[in-house]
Amino acid sequence: MRILKRSLFFAAPLVLGACVGAVPGVYSDTKAGFAAVSAQTSAAIGKQTAFAQTQAENDALTRVVQGMVKGKRIGADTAVQAALYNNKGLQASYANVGLSAADAWQQSTPENPVVSIGLLGIGGPELGAYRAIEGIFRANVLDATTRKQRVAIADTAFQKAQQTAVNDTLMLANQTRIAWINAVAAFETVGYLTQAKRTSDAGSELARKLGETGALNKAGQAREQAFNAELAGQVARARLNATQAKEELTRLMGLWGDDVNYTVPDALPALPKSIGKISNLEGKALANRVDLRVAQLGLAAQAAAFGLTDQTRIVSDLEIVGGIELEREVGAGGDVEQKLAPPNLEVEFAIPIFDSGQARMRKAELSYLQAANVLAEKAVNVRSEVRVAEISYHASYKIARHYRDVVVPLRTTVEEEGLLSYNGMITNTFELLTDVREKLSAQLEAANAKRDFYLAQAELTAAIYGGGAGGGGGEAVSLAAGGGSPH
Repeated sequence: MRILKRSLFFAAPLVLGACVGAVPGVYSDTKAGFAAVSAQTSAAIGKQTAFAQTQAENDALTRVVQGMVKGKRIGADTAVQAALYNNKGLQASYANVGLSAADAWQQSTPENPVVSIGLLGIGGPELGAYRAIEGIFRANVLDATTRKQRVAIADTAFQKAQQTAVNDTLMLANQTRIAWINAVAAFETVGYLTQAKRTSDAGSELARKLGETGALNKAGQAREQAFNAELAGQVARARLNATQAKEELTRLMGLWGDDVNYTVPDALPALPKSIGKISNLEGKALANRVDLRVAQLGLAAQAAAFGLTDQTRIVSDLEIVGGIELEREVGAGGDVEQKLAPPNLEVEFAIPIFDSGQARMRKAELSYLQAANVLAEKAVNVRSEVRVAEISYHASYKIARHYRDVVVPLRTTVEEEGLLSYNGMITNTFELLTDVREKLSAQLEAANAKRDFYLAQAELTAAIYGGGAGGGGGEAVSLAAGGGSPH
């Protein structure tokens, strides 16, 4: 007589199944977390955002953007809205929110049990195809006992991804507004330099004619012609700068092909009559800065990770295996008798002989300390940034008003008085041309100062809500040196 065995093991999943909870819908939604991103962005800058996941949604956004910009002269708000709809880098940031939601979804789902099945004695002569079947089911106990902590960590990462997406949105909006300001200011500079070039052309032509009559020596002629040649180079450089500035704006709006056929105004808006003082700027920045919230969530994530590390410091892997045995006895006459053996249970875990978890605990402690210091530094930096932004905002406004209200009017008066006293003398002719050029130079400086004010205004908004990238202003342009009276 011989005893053969068929082992049919069942495992702890039936017992641990009671620990399974429903997956929160906030993780499994197709646009998980995006509604919160959109609401926070709209509250900060008053612009809409969209997350396109299908070709149809992308095509719809493309048509909306084309209707906004194609063949039109666009303002700053239109440029910002087009960028928020059409910039693919921002869409990638929104996709990252979905990825973090999927991670949290994954952590909310219990780990699948492991099943292994084996056939023993295949082809045995007395029992046909096999002699025994063995099956094992394994389940990870720590997966169930630590799921709450792991879900909390994943949820913190999900919130952090949302805040990062908000910051990316605000940054793109700020960069686009700055790019629009720089592009418009560059074209305004082209206009002033072109106007100066016409005046210089007149002076150069006058110098040539006076040289032909012998009334102006070669040095005087060369002086006027050199100024005219230098100014021509400046006009060409200004046009190049304007083209490059517009292309930067085009890139941020995600435009290409025929969609780039849009224009921007030739000059920035006039300065406001006055600007008010914003109270409690530091408090507003600390309450609203998105990058500060990201740092706070980073600290919360490290705190949760520290707790999980402490919980699993000694036993980092614990599995339970259980089952029953079904024995089959084959008699001399070929009769088969089956009987059920008592259930069995196994527990598997790693013995912490060498790695007691102290190194992992130390790493968790230092990671938490690192995140705490990053947050503290960020808070100090935010306070400093908003103070600097406020100072720049008010100072740039005063400077721009000084050029607009004092310098340009004085140069205009000098030019007008020169026209009144003009008597046809050669010296007075060149002095008149000099006065015109100096007035245009003052207008150019006033335009540069106005641009700096609008850039400072954009940076102040970024300092309060986040998204600032230190995108400085464009290159300041002034008239070429030289020219003037031949004396």
